[in-house]
Amino acid sequence: MPTLGCIADDYTGAADLANNLTRQGFRTTLILGLPSHSQVALDEVDAVVIALKSRTVSAPQAVHQSLAALRYLQELSCRRFYFKYCSTFDSTAHGNIGPVTDALVKALNAHGTILCPAFPDGGRTVYRGHLFVHDALLSESGMQHHPLTPMRDPNLVRVLQAQTPSRVGLLSYHHLQQGPTATREQLHALQSTGHQLVLCDTLDNDHLRTLALATRDDILITGGSGLALGLPAPAGDTSLTTSQLPRARGAQVVLAGSASRATHAQIEHARAFLPTLKLDAFELTSAYDRALQQVVQWARPYLGVTPILIYASGTPEEIHTVQEQLGREHSGALIEGALAQLAVRLTELGARQLIIAGGETSGAVTQALGVQVLRIGPEVSPGVPWTYSPKRALHLVLKSGNFGPVDLFTAAWELIA
Repeated sequence: MPTLGCIADDYTGAADLANNLTRQGFRTTLILGLPSHSQVALDEVDAVVIALKSRTVSAPQAVHQSLAALRYLQELSCRRFYFKYCSTFDSTAHGNIGPVTDALVKALNAHGTILCPAFPDGGRTVYRGHLFVHDALLSESGMQHHPLTPMRDPNLVRVLQAQTPSRVGLLSYHHLQQGPTATREQLHALQSTGHQLVLCDTLDNDHLRTLALATRDDILITGGSGLALGLPAPAGDTSLTTSQLPRARGAQVVLAGSASRATHAQIEHARAFLPTLKLDAFELTSAYDRALQQVVQWARPYLGVTPILIYASGTPEEIHTVQEQLGREHSGALIEGALAQLAVRLTELGARQLIIAGGETSGAVTQALGVQVLRIGPEVSPGVPWTYSPKRALHLVLKSGNFGPVDLFTAAWELIA
């Protein structure tokens, strides 16, 4: 039975975490949504990752879903738990990272926990409590324009303290550089002075390993997927346990709903190589079924011949205009629903290899396709693996909007050819 139980607040982040655990030698199963025990068979598994769509729901809903996932993992006899959120720490003004963390601490009767969003391999580091995305502060990285969870304050201690009644402390990189023992002592000192939640500076993978060793006896840890790269392999086995996925067959489709800067660059690059179509939110509003049918008719001649790209994101100004006229929640749900329906229709026409960009989009698409359990395959780039659904015989990339190289939409197919 698994020893590590993980709760992720969106689907792409869950795939990211499962990928990093696999890299560390954990035999990992990724479950999309909260299952019943009869739905999932777990054999020879070290870690289970449950993907929720809890990042942008209300804080009470996020807490309810996360505690339900915790109970499921406890029933599996997991002994340690990992709450995974985005490496850009994005959430709404009222949560959900703080409320969910508080609820898990209380449910597990823990003294407190660390918060480590950093993922150095993906360019996310924390220095003196401030989050950097490569060389830019979080507030200057493009995340300030995120349509659902804009991040305008790079000071994560301040961001987190606004979400929780618990006292938030900061573990400085100075202590991490002194090794696991000094780090553990400082964590205990902070908790003894009432700092139940401790945000951690993290500059490199050595810091991740130090944090993992310093907290090896803690029942709960929280962070981005990067923290998994510090966890020691089960039974000391450091060999990669990436699944050997079946050879990929069928048509290739990219569905991009993310509005992130990285995805926008990937779209611009792909437009020079792939047949590309942009969804029009206003057209979907006025004639939804007709608009989707037109997209399917456009796609038909290309399926099985070349990968195609269907996307919905535009410039920050274009997104603002759509949100202003249609409403932020309605416009987001409209696009996610359209991409999910297109995924269903295109798989019926033979699409079997899909790259999905964006956490909310990935959740909508996989739910519409009835995908629940995924095997982890080769890594496209840090935090972005190929996965495989045995039930649906689909190869899937669930890509966080902020991740991946500029040529991801054109180059990823080679890994499963």
